[in-house]
Amino acid sequence: MAKRTGIVSEFVMFLKQNKAYWMVPILLVLLLLMAVVILGSTAAAPWIYTMF
Repeated sequence: MAKRTGIVSEFVMFLKQNKAYWMVPILLVLLLLMAVVILGSTAAAPWIYTMF
């Protein structure tokens, strides 16, 4: 029976095997932008706008 891994651990293994460490900053920026978009549409929006 094959070991089941999650998508995050599979992606981390892919980065290690292919030495694609340059993808990490891109992924972090995309996650940050996604968080800003999600929080911008909630009640936390006034708090975000005061930071910028």
